[in-house]
Amino acid sequence: MNKNYFSLIGISVLSPLSFQIAAQPAQQHNRPNIILIMSDDMGYSDLGCYGSEINTPNLDALAKNGLRFTQFYNQGRSCPTRASLMTGLYPHQTGIGWMTAVSHDEDGYKGELNDNCVTIAQVLKNTGYSTYMSGKWHLQYDKHTLPNSPNHNWPLQRGFDRFYGMLVGAGNYYDPTTLCRNNTLITPYTDSEYKPDNYYFTDAITDNALTYLREDKGDKPFFLYVAYTAAHWPMHAPEDAIANYQGKYDKGWDYIRKLRLEKMKELGVIDANVAMSPPGEGSWEDEPDKLPMARRMETYAAMIEIMDQGIGRLINELKKKGILEKTIILFLQDNGACAEGIGFGGPEGQSRPVANDTTGLKPIASDGLQTQVIPPVTREGQIVMAGKEVLAGPADTYLAYLKPWAMVSNTPFKKFKKYVHEGGIATPLIIHWPSVIKSTGELRDQVGNVIDIMPTLLELAGAEYPQSFNGHKITSLAGISLVPAFKNQPLSRKFLFWEHEMNRAVRMGNWKLVSTGKLMDGGYGLWKSYQNGKWELYDLASDRSELKDLSGQYPDIASMMSAYWEEWAKAAKVMPAPWKEIKQPVRSVYVDLNQ
Repeated sequence: MNKNYFSLIGISVLSPLSFQIAAQPAQQHNRPNIILIMSDDMGYSDLGCYGSEINTPNLDALAKNGLRFTQFYNQGRSCPTRASLMTGLYPHQTGIGWMTAVSHDEDGYKGELNDNCVTIAQVLKNTGYSTYMSGKWHLQYDKHTLPNSPNHNWPLQRGFDRFYGMLVGAGNYYDPTTLCRNNTLITPYTDSEYKPDNYYFTDAITDNALTYLREDKGDKPFFLYVAYTAAHWPMHAPEDAIANYQGKYDKGWDYIRKLRLEKMKELGVIDANVAMSPPGEGSWEDEPDKLPMARRMETYAAMIEIMDQGIGRLINELKKKGILEKTIILFLQDNGACAEGIGFGGPEGQSRPVANDTTGLKPIASDGLQTQVIPPVTREGQIVMAGKEVLAGPADTYLAYLKPWAMVSNTPFKKFKKYVHEGGIATPLIIHWPSVIKSTGELRDQVGNVIDIMPTLLELAGAEYPQSFNGHKITSLAGISLVPAFKNQPLSRKFLFWEHEMNRAVRMGNWKLVSTGKLMDGGYGLWKSYQNGKWELYDLASDRSELKDLSGQYPDIASMMSAYWEEWAKAAKVMPAPWKEIKQPVRSVYVDLNQ
């Protein structure tokens, strides 16, 4: 193994970072404000500036006047990505190597942030920033989201001055679960500070972020983290917003997918030589439920447009205050498109209540906390429905948009959320900073990851990453600064690594080694064993869609990269895993075992 391996992957103990701005400490009023925006469960092609037909004029404008990255990555799933985003570490190094639903004994899988990591908010707050958050947190153990439960990993205890949003990963947009203001659990009905005529969570996230901006005194820089749940299931949106897309998807997923790829190539966000991954599903012509299936995508598009409108309102507030020029705005997504079957209904998609038994179902009172991700009944007493023929949008439905539309969102890649093929981990990244970034509208093909956001922002803020915090030794940053890419200079990194649910990958230059694993023997989060899948090797320079496995042609490269992955997995707390490996049986070369 290369003796410089650990320095190459960025998890060795480093000396304190030396930042360009930190060399000459800036006055508080000269440091940039920062707005970090993350969306949820969206695919690489879902923005207009990345190839979509969805109306996203405000994000498109940020891209036109900023930079778009074309080879940027997340960690493939919600809370692992958010852990990396907030800390600059690989998720297992923070304790969230899987999700937050189960806390395992292994250090990499505790299900919440550990004491050996710090958040962007904690570091920037200690550097003199005001720190605000509005949106989805999802970085504490799920059982610690109840009244009187431990709150040491809630946003305020992790560096934010003010917080409004959801503690867990998903919920009804009209009545979110674990809704919280600062350290107090609330409901849309009991919140004394925010009382809109019609509550909708995406708008609530924007409105509360706007309140923070308006009330900010401007005497010191601010860090605002806006973490939308759009467009995570359920497919909820007001009727007038859905109406904007009526008929838009009547030609189906095959047609839209083809149009997107053509536009992506015209925009340059995907190379002209990239081929479309196989559809893998039935054609639109054979779809028996065209109306409700089109309606799901109409609703999904409306959810994204509402988010974009909210971002536009944030931009207008910056303009009104005269601080847009000195504010860095970043936008990215937490994983690829979601192909989960939430709300499919009965075995054949039959319409049915989401509750297995509706006997005795009663709505909770207006002052009762909403604790269910999938509430079976609305507060008005309507039974919440699922099923393939149910029309998406209203509060009494709970639906995902399903795999065929997820393939559209992930155009042209294969696989989805939770996998580490390109469809699971590729994300847009838009960076807008008018006072510094002058190469507006340009693309950047430097390879980056969410672990790079923290070191980038610390460099720009003139902040030093700590070696210890609150008496705890802090794990050295795994990410690197993206600042050289602003001027289209190369980034000094050799490897990037991934693991989620034993889906594994490593990227080295244009080479990517990737494998699909399998968790077995138990329900969600309670598996007992796993099997590793076969390693596949792709040259992303010529095959970004990962269609031609070259592992047989270049076995030495595959072997070398897999060895690096194994070393990283041990060092980054991927191993030991909370599940036992079961080796796949060795197949005889003399007998056809499929007979």
